[in-house]
Amino acid sequence: MSQPLLALSPLDGRYASRARALVDHFSEFALIRWRVRVEVRWLQSLAEEPAFPFLKPFSAGAHAALNDAARDFSAADAERVKAIEAETNHDVKAVEYWMRERFQGNREIAEAGEFIHFACTSEDINNLCHALMVRGGRDDVLLPALDKVIAAMRDLARKHAALPMLSRTHGQPATPTTLGKEMANVAARLARAREALAAAQLLGKINGATGNFNAHVVASPSVDWPRFSERFVTGLGLTHNPLTTQIEPHDGLAALFDALARVNTILIDLDRDIWGYISLGYFKQRAKAGEVGSSTMPHKVNPIDFENSEGNLGLANALLRHLSEKLPISRWQRDLTDSTVLRNMGVAFGYCLLGYDACLRGLGKLEADPAKLAADLDACWDILAEPVQTVMRAYRVPEAYERLKALTRGRGGISREALHGFIEGLEIPADAKARLLALTPATYVGLAEALSREA
Repeated sequence: MSQPLLALSPLDGRYASRARALVDHFSEFALIRWRVRVEVRWLQSLAEEPAFPFLKPFSAGAHAALNDAARDFSAADAERVKAIEAETNHDVKAVEYWMRERFQGNREIAEAGEFIHFACTSEDINNLCHALMVRGGRDDVLLPALDKVIAAMRDLARKHAALPMLSRTHGQPATPTTLGKEMANVAARLARAREALAAAQLLGKINGATGNFNAHVVASPSVDWPRFSERFVTGLGLTHNPLTTQIEPHDGLAALFDALARVNTILIDLDRDIWGYISLGYFKQRAKAGEVGSSTMPHKVNPIDFENSEGNLGLANALLRHLSEKLPISRWQRDLTDSTVLRNMGVAFGYCLLGYDACLRGLGKLEADPAKLAADLDACWDILAEPVQTVMRAYRVPEAYERLKALTRGRGGISREALHGFIEGLEIPADAKARLLALTPATYVGLAEALSREA
């Protein structure tokens, strides 16, 4: 039996090919590789610090060997780390022992072996790795996928900028818009949410067992450890957090997860709206050759991409909200409840990616039906009660709202002829009367077309 069929998670089974881009960022292999890279860089930084008396700068050859180990870390190397972990029952210590083992044949690095993981608590390494994993998953995978959705929404906004559409407020016919304007609204919302997601800072620390550089100062009081720590963290491309307990408190991660959940909420809103527009017939979906819509109803082309997107984004948000609510909470100076939770960051990102991919595929199948849009508008002449009563009020016609309410509310629609007869009887200037008589539901769209092009 093939391995995907035995996978416990659909991200590693049914959807493995669609989530594969995140493997390089959130797999356990990726975490171990980042641990090696951070440990290597810490050792190199100690050797480069003039005020640290116990190490001299590495030679070019030693630097190259260290860089090669970090850059070329392989699956076989990770398997060896896991074998060491099976003995130590400690994942970060296993990386330290692997590094000592890896460089035992290099005299210069081997002599510096005691300075691998020097003065570090495991969380000094892990918090940096987790931040770097999230940064890669966000910047290299999710943001590009989201950008494709935003681009597709902008294309729809411009393509259908002038296509009139009956609005639905409270599910009932309302003041017309254009199909493009409704797509533009979502594109603008997504662009703002994307900006907040991209701007979320990822924090890091490397300051010892309870965040006070206790062992550092005892071992080497001549080093300005807070400044050294800041240089190290910012050198990794992260924002330095100078005040922590044993753990970096994860507030930055929580803010990022909240920002990501906000993106997903907007997309869920879009998925449901498009689903509704397909149901109304405003959009048709291009059929895919060989695809089955229903096991018993051959005619169906179901909006499965938007349903798939909505479901996966709901799963993502359930995880993201748990992560953002749980991670900033740690008893006293440290408890371990964050450790197992952090291992599921990739799961949350995976469901985000599935949701974005499904939404994009669905958007690519849409075809507007202008005839259906026009028919719905032409059946709703009562929506012009709004401009008629507004013009009446502008010319101080008494009880304008009440008169239009009596004419239209709850009557199941009125005819063009009935509305025009009402307008003809109004005592308003001729040019104002002419503007009202020229209106149709399809032309009563205000500035929707121009606004659509702002997306």
